[in-house]
Amino acid sequence: MSAVGIKPIVEVQFGDYIYPGFNQLVTEVAKSCYLSCGKFPVSMILRVPVGAYGGGGPYHSGCVETTLLSIKGIKVAYPSNAADMKGLMKAAFYDPNPVVMLEHKGLYWSKVPGTEDAKSPEPSKNYILPLGKANIILRADEERINNGETCVIITYGMGVYWAKAAAKQFTDQVEIIDLRTLYPLDEALVFDRVKSHGKCLVLTEEQQNNSFAEALAGRISKNCFRFLDAPVEVLGALNVPAIPMNIELEKAVLPDAGKLAKRIEYLLKS
Repeated sequence: MSAVGIKPIVEVQFGDYIYPGFNQLVTEVAKSCYLSCGKFPVSMILRVPVGAYGGGGPYHSGCVETTLLSIKGIKVAYPSNAADMKGLMKAAFYDPNPVVMLEHKGLYWSKVPGTEDAKSPEPSKNYILPLGKANIILRADEERINNGETCVIITYGMGVYWAKAAAKQFTDQVEIIDLRTLYPLDEALVFDRVKSHGKCLVLTEEQQNNSFAEALAGRISKNCFRFLDAPVEVLGALNVPAIPMNIELEKAVLPDAGKLAKRIEYLLKS
């Protein structure tokens, strides 16, 4: 379809079912432009609902961003609210590269308690958010930043709402960055804010070991080393093969505002 000038918009539902399509995504979609010296770019959007909600179990709850980000030649967006979804989708439509849109199903209609801000008035018809531009959704007090009493949380998707809930316990001490796009990544903003605060936590819903979040923490450590007052923290899901179907076990596996608040308290005291 892309070869004849049509812009395909395809959906895989859910992230856990994306793996049978990886052959085409890796060997054809991601490589075509590179192998043809730009003569045959594949311009498409792949929408993928992801994330745990309501006991969906091991085949309806996974987050797959780390696996996708290992593929060179695609872009990956992960909006946290409806307005960003529209702006990033339009940017993806006009982008000549293949773009994967990861959409947390618990944020559809703000189904998870505490995610009411995922709903938003629809932006204008021509509203576009450039890929690769993160957003500061909560700022810390400047005086407390200068006194070394703050930290910055870098997150995306459902993590935005865990971070906002946890930050209420630390008035004016927490800054939150919503990445919005995981590749390209807004490294300039991330590094600038980490250098300002000196303390940083990367928050993800994915199982933590060998994750994008851990890779990002390593990149931050290397580029901001002289400005850090403490090691870069990472908080993700427990390292289990899949999200349990039992709702109580699902809660035990996933991060939440309470678990995050404990890590923030520890980081601020470091």
